[in-house]
Amino acid sequence: MLKSPFILAIAGGGSTYTPGIVKSLMVRLEDFPLAEIRLYDIDSARQDTIAPVVEKVIRDHSQTITFTTTSDPETAFRGAHFVFAQMRVGQYRMREQDEKIPLRHGVPGQETCGPGGLAYGLRTILPMVELIDSVERYADPKAWIVNYSNPAAIVAEGVRRLRPHARVLNICDMPVAAMRNMGAILGVDRHKLEVDYFGLNHFGWFTRVLVDGEDRLPELRRHIARFGLLTEDAAQTDPQHSDPSWVKTWRNIKPIMDHFPDFLPNPYLQYYLMPNDIVAHQRPDYTRANEVMDGREKKLFAAAEEYKRTGILPDAFHVGVHGAFIVDVACSLAFDLRQRHLVIVENKGAIANLPYDAMVEVPAYITANGPEPVRMGAVPLFHQTLLMQQLASEQLLVEATIEGSYEKALQAFTLNRTVPSMQHAKAILDEMIEANADYWPELKKAWQDGEAVK
Repeated sequence: MLKSPFILAIAGGGSTYTPGIVKSLMVRLEDFPLAEIRLYDIDSARQDTIAPVVEKVIRDHSQTITFTTTSDPETAFRGAHFVFAQMRVGQYRMREQDEKIPLRHGVPGQETCGPGGLAYGLRTILPMVELIDSVERYADPKAWIVNYSNPAAIVAEGVRRLRPHARVLNICDMPVAAMRNMGAILGVDRHKLEVDYFGLNHFGWFTRVLVDGEDRLPELRRHIARFGLLTEDAAQTDPQHSDPSWVKTWRNIKPIMDHFPDFLPNPYLQYYLMPNDIVAHQRPDYTRANEVMDGREKKLFAAAEEYKRTGILPDAFHVGVHGAFIVDVACSLAFDLRQRHLVIVENKGAIANLPYDAMVEVPAYITANGPEPVRMGAVPLFHQTLLMQQLASEQLLVEATIEGSYEKALQAFTLNRTVPSMQHAKAILDEMIEANADYWPELKKAWQDGEAVK
């Protein structure tokens, strides 16, 4: 095992999530001791804006932790024990395109689901591989990368194919946020819940919700039938997920369970199972990316400017389930705690009727040597078929990235359940190729007018 205190690098140090993650680390220093925190970002200007806020958070809790900011990978990763990766290639400017281009074609616009998620994946796979290579070159040989860069399923599949032996644990806080809401409904802390869950990232179902050995899913079903996956007073949800678009997302679990009540769905299944309803309630000119830029991002940047000017840091960032979950997972990796968490792992039989090498999201015991998945058994035919279609879309997208194949990218877009036809898929893909000219690998056509392209 690695020896504490640890050197931690945060890749994507300029993210608006960074202060909250660091605050989560600071309140857990006894559990996860730190000698140094390094912020690493290729956008130095953005990182330099966030860094004073992060340093203030650190100094409020520790005077001994070394704090470094850099855009140089060797400086960032030399001797590091842990790397938290929160990469957003193209930043919010490209997220806006991911959301608005599909909407122009009557398809849901979302950063991780549908065409937007596929576009984001094409931007992120190869930069993630570069990050892994830098960490392996400079960091401690036993260093772990805890990756929560979106779209997590596609990034995990790309890493599996291109760097199969990398010490990377892929995670997502969406199931944990759902567990937080379940706990609020049931009147218990989310850590009291033990859940069974199967699926792909942003595409899965809870099958049991145990509290002290009792399955409380029947009680949750009755509550969801009235309120969705929210407490009766929605204002009690996590502030990070309590704006109108998120409240709508948690409410939409109700119609999904009205149709398919067996299991409790990941909220992102709304984009796949009720896309027409989603499009009807989205504004093509003002998407979630605009909400974030005008909300969380603007608020934090304004607070950073005020702190620079006055030395007073306003309450401008949220410490919630996102950062807490990352620290929980890191502690279990660091100290071989074998805690049970929902993570993204190679299937290897965990879901009996999905491919052995699929990257699935299931409970796993997190050890110093990595995750040990819990076997969920075979899943029902309906769920298996949905999962196989989504898995094929994601795997074809990864193959398109690696091979530079236009045809495989088009197949990936066409297979995605949010896209109604091959004509929609082609129109969206062609527009996205133009928008992503600075980010995507070149996608070449193998066929033109019935002839193989030489």
